[in-house]
Amino acid sequence: MSGPQIALLGAVAGVTVFLGLPVARLRRPAPRLRAALNAVAIGVLLFLLWDILGAAWEPTDEALSAHHWGTAAQNGLVLAAGLAVGLLGLVRYERWAARRNAAAPPRSPGPGAAAATERAVGARSHAAGLALMIATGIGLHNFAEGLAIGNSAAQGDISLAVLLVIGFGLHNATEGFGIVAPLAAAGERPSWGGLAVLGVIAGGPTFVGTLIGQRVVDETVGVAFLGLAAGSILYVVIELLAVARRAGAKELTAWMILLGLLLGFGTDAVLVAAGV
Repeated sequence: MSGPQIALLGAVAGVTVFLGLPVARLRRPAPRLRAALNAVAIGVLLFLLWDILGAAWEPTDEALSAHHWGTAAQNGLVLAAGLAVGLLGLVRYERWAARRNAAAPPRSPGPGAAAATERAVGARSHAAGLALMIATGIGLHNFAEGLAIGNSAAQGDISLAVLLVIGFGLHNATEGFGIVAPLAAAGERPSWGGLAVLGVIAGGPTFVGTLIGQRVVDETVGVAFLGLAAGSILYVVIELLAVARRAGAKELTAWMILLGLLLGFGTDAVLVAAGV
């Protein structure tokens, strides 16, 4: 199989993220439905966080088992650095954005409905920011997945590369829903163009990673991007939990988080049973 064909397979694995994005086009979802969508996204992202950290730690675990102390220390430090940059970097960015907004000239609040509208716009802007952060975190994860696809092809294991495309493609189909959950929870209905941008940010890196992975086989690079992805997704989970607390539907939230987790593990179980 030629390089362009492998790259095309990488693109297929990434494009499935678009399948879950249309959920954000629901018209005025009820408050309980918003809370449910937000909670399911938390569950899916928690599974994804576990999955990413497991994959990121595996090279360190293998190096420790083989008593390759230098390699283990290197991979461990790279993972820790990726986590720190992904998590704390977004925290610092949020603080910077808050200071910039505070320094902006105040707008006239306007009477009654106008003030409520401005508050709603602020909430929607926060939801859009969360969706963008989720898409970015998943994009970093998908870049690492693309590296795995390209590396397998570069080593001549085409069958493994194809299986990885199938597995990653199925996972990406559920990740698209997680991206737009904050928008649905805030009652914001984005344009199709906006959804397309989110999809490209999240799914496009799979294609780019596949191209690079065919030429560069470097385990440490994969660990670094997985660490970045895990840190950014952890930040988003913390933010979505805050949204869930404000919604107040604790029992519904608990059930839907459980459902999201089960969806993640269920998908993974089917893939493992199928030999992917």
